Amino acid sequence: MAGNVRKAGNANVVDLHGALTIGEPVETFRAQLTELLGGGARNLAVNLAGVTKFDSSAIGALIWAHTTALKAGGKCRFFAAPKLVMQTLHMVRLDTVLDLAEDEASALARF
Repeated sequence: MAGNVRKAGNANVVDLHGALTIGEPVETFRAQLTELLGGGARNLAVNLAGVTKFDSSAIGALIWAHTTALKAGGKCRFFAAPKLVMQTLHMVRLDTVLDLAEDEASALARF
């Protein structure tokens, strides 16, 4: 899993590509967000469009990202989730907890 970080308005956007699964991919994702929040970022937007695999560790990582950003006084929004990811989040009812948007513009408009 590779995550490119870029600035868009008053938010940092993390573009995920590849598998978001147990082990190195989830650890890398958490490390990226920890670094961003530690560096003063408060508004995070995570682009899920490039996620090709998604497991229970990924679900935990999204919850962690959401709660860690809140604890740091910020917000974490997720957008452009592929159909399988959205179905999984809906199945475990996280679509009612996480801030999900259809596209980047919608996600950034909420900051």
